[in-house]
Amino acid sequence: MFRRSIIISRVLDFCRRTFGTKAKASKTVNRNTAAKPAARQSERQAPAASLLPAVQRLSRDQHAISRKDISPNAVKVLYRLKDAGFDAYLVGGCIRDLLLGLKPKDFDVVTNAKPEQVKQVFRNCRLIGRRFRLAHVVFGREIIEVATFRGHHSGTDDEEDTAPKLKTASLSDHGQILRDNVYGSIEEDAERRDFTLNALYYSVSDFCVYDFANGMQAIAARKIELIGDPETRYREDPVRILRAIRFATKLNMHIAPATAAPIPQLAVMLKNIPPPRLFDELVKLLLAGKAFDNFMLMRDTKVLKQLLPQLDKLLKQEPEGKAFLLATKALQDTDARVEIDKPVTPAFIFAALLWYPVELRSQTLVIDGLGEIDAMNIAMTEVLDDIQRTIAIPKRFTLAMRDIWALQSRLTKRAGRRAFKLLEQPKFRGAFDFLQLRAEAEGGDLTELALWWERFQFTDETGRVQLINQLGKEGIDKGPRRRRSYKRKRTAE
Repeated sequence: MFRRSIIISRVLDFCRRTFGTKAKASKTVNRNTAAKPAARQSERQAPAASLLPAVQRLSRDQHAISRKDISPNAVKVLYRLKDAGFDAYLVGGCIRDLLLGLKPKDFDVVTNAKPEQVKQVFRNCRLIGRRFRLAHVVFGREIIEVATFRGHHSGTDDEEDTAPKLKTASLSDHGQILRDNVYGSIEEDAERRDFTLNALYYSVSDFCVYDFANGMQAIAARKIELIGDPETRYREDPVRILRAIRFATKLNMHIAPATAAPIPQLAVMLKNIPPPRLFDELVKLLLAGKAFDNFMLMRDTKVLKQLLPQLDKLLKQEPEGKAFLLATKALQDTDARVEIDKPVTPAFIFAALLWYPVELRSQTLVIDGLGEIDAMNIAMTEVLDDIQRTIAIPKRFTLAMRDIWALQSRLTKRAGRRAFKLLEQPKFRGAFDFLQLRAEAEGGDLTELALWWERFQFTDETGRVQLINQLGKEGIDKGPRRRRSYKRKRTAE
């Protein structure tokens, strides 16, 4: 009964698409289009021909992918959809990584089943997303993402006679896809993929890999190449700029010249991306073990200017000054920690990237007459408020960044019991690591200060007292002391 209902549903969907399309086509022919701008009409036209070459089918003996290398849960999803009468494939990055001998981080599935139909097949499924409607099949801590084959959107809006609530595709004035729940065939889905090496599909029906965009050639040539016109694809989704950079460093490949050429000019479109999404993408660039390489490539392609304009401004003034040294040392240290599976946090990375903009603003406020503490608090707030318009750094990270920054001035004041109290601060270790990086970038007195704190941490109580006594007048707060007011006593007459 369940299988019969699915078949009937698919037949009805086919009829609605077929006859509905014909009816809309006849209305379009009779409609008076003279008043419409020519550019708008061209946006609505479907592509005349496919951007893809002839599909290449690689049989089981022509590729190295084995089911034992695939997540058992992903295999379950593929077979369940197949048994329910749907087509289902593994797609994209997991196939690319398996062909390169890498271990995929996750496994994505595409199918001709609609999200609602996927939900009917799996009880452990939830539907997410408005911009892209997706099905997540949950197996404990592992989530298998299932997407329906994408089709071609018709333009800035759907047909005029479609109710607003039922619209499935929407483009901005700049060509960016705002909503895209248009479904199609596997060929259309492959054409909608971003890079040629991501248009690879693996089927459990025949254990073949289907290469729709010469992805195997791109892998062999170590080349990151967009499908279709690069400028159009970047305008559809500017995040593809960041993906091109990330794939190039992650896979040790180069960006094809035609794919790289528009990036400096179109990087400004990243400002149209919602700040929370940009934060997620930036975290992938900075906390995946290739932070230094990604940073350098973003700087060379003018992408850094759009994401971290405060830092980019300082780097232009001093290309290899202390701001550059602190940023790169922090990124290299993060890459080293990722390699040995040590924990890393976005708070430390962003604190390093934004420290000198904060310090510069604080110094300006001090010159204007504010005290050091007030100037630092205002500078931190201004820089963070400014960056939040572009990158929505969550509050749990901005609070940690503030603590690291605020402790930098307190680490210089070590007299009396202050050093002991600082050692008890929850963020002391992060602030000390940050001080060490600053010492490597600037040298001078910071080197001696960092060395003193290193000794203080790893000695006993007697040794700590001796270190404080050796300071003499150093480490004493030289700020103005508040005078105590005494009431004049009246003398008895």
